[in-house]
Amino acid sequence: MGQVGRHRDVAVSADGVRDAGDLVIEMAGVSVVRGATTLLDDVSWTVELDERWVILGPNGAGKTTLLQLAAALLHPTSGEIWLLGEPLGLTDVFELRPRIGFASAAIASRVPPGEIVRDLVVSAGYAVLGRWRERYEAEDLDRAVHLLDLMGVAGFADRPFGTLSEGERKRVQIARALMPDPEIMLLDEPAAGLDLGGREDLLLRLSSIADDPDAPTLIMVTHHVEEIPASFSHAMLLRDGAIVAAGLIRDVVTSSNLSDTFGLPLRLTRSGDRYFARRKRG
Repeated sequence: MGQVGRHRDVAVSADGVRDAGDLVIEMAGVSVVRGATTLLDDVSWTVELDERWVILGPNGAGKTTLLQLAAALLHPTSGEIWLLGEPLGLTDVFELRPRIGFASAAIASRVPPGEIVRDLVVSAGYAVLGRWRERYEAEDLDRAVHLLDLMGVAGFADRPFGTLSEGERKRVQIARALMPDPEIMLLDEPAAGLDLGGREDLLLRLSSIADDPDAPTLIMVTHHVEEIPASFSHAMLLRDGAIVAAGLIRDVVTSSNLSDTFGLPLRLTRSGDRYFARRKRG
């Protein structure tokens, strides 16, 4: 599979210490409250440039809310957020959002069924859904086809989006989110609704993207440890809007932490770089 992004220069000092600019997300004491409901509760989180995160938790844990904050689509009720070095609330989000790729079912539901796949992908460069009167360079059209090929759906470039299967739509959404060469890539349950073959193919492609040093920082939400792509480095577990654990996957994704997160006794097993969880018997 080809490269995802253009080459990025990472500033590192002579002794190997990271530059502060490598922090792409910083959240400090962040809460989101709607009426009497707390969606996120005092979340502090930092993400560095070359990290690949998976966020796990049950329904209602706050996962999608966290992604919306990271996408500059939502402001916290309290706390502070910096995205790509910019303070949320004190910066122009319309300039910030094109630097952040976001693939979710909510966005896909807004795509007109007759929208041609290639146009849907290339229009992401203007941060709009669908192609209108914008003019695109040949380089942009070539990039759109390259990204569709990267996701295994180049053969559908001239098809209407509404004629694609669920798995094909998921891949097109990811190609679209990659189109503006974002610095952060957010994936909200990309494997949801896929059959076994579709899921495994998608996870293989996501793992390949994660291995690319020029790829954006990846953050993926899922309910299932079986959907963690190989090559992802970090994990966060959320329950009732609060962090149960966060850090390196091998330290965070454990039977004990998963049991606390999902509220039932779970046994975790691992095969290579893949994880599997089942309820304990007896």
